[in-house]
Amino acid sequence: MSAAVAAAAAAAASVSSNTTSSSHHPSNQAPNHGWIPFFQPPAQRAALPALSRYESQKRRDWKAFVDYLKKHRPHLGLSRCTGVHVLEFLDYQFGNTKLHTRNCPFWGNPPDPPSPCSCSCPLDQAWSSLDGVVGRLRVAFEENGGQPETNPFSARVVRLYLRDLRDAQAKARGIAYTF
Repeated sequence: MSAAVAAAAAAAASVSSNTTSSSHHPSNQAPNHGWIPFFQPPAQRAALPALSRYESQKRRDWKAFVDYLKKHRPHLGLSRCTGVHVLEFLDYQFGNTKLHTRNCPFWGNPPDPPSPCSCSCPLDQAWSSLDGVVGRLRVAFEENGGQPETNPFSARVVRLYLRDLRDAQAKARGIAYTF
């Protein structure tokens, strides 16, 4: 159970106990047997803490990945998912950025001031975005019952792809990573 879910359950219990103790007439009090009802009235739902930006993004990314698995043909269960499937998902799901080739005038020399390029260089995913998505999905996989040893988001092919993408995009911008 994630910390956000536990906090939401505690907040719901707190709101539930506050509303029952504020009513003085016994017929207005619902019996509280120490459990939190699955359905909560709108007033109690509004009192639940909002998810952090990270938790919201992680849920959104996990839902998108599960939807991808459902749409995959032949059907692909989470237990059979590999690093190659993760790369297919990243290619299927996420945005693009221009990656200049060596014969492009913008190779290693981004336009100054920054502006859209009119060159015909290929589009690829932005490394920083994909790195964040993979990190969130790595955590979500384990939170949803996956074992760390079989986590496809930690696969060697995914790490190598992200490293190569980072290096290629850095060279295209004229930045050299040295680690």
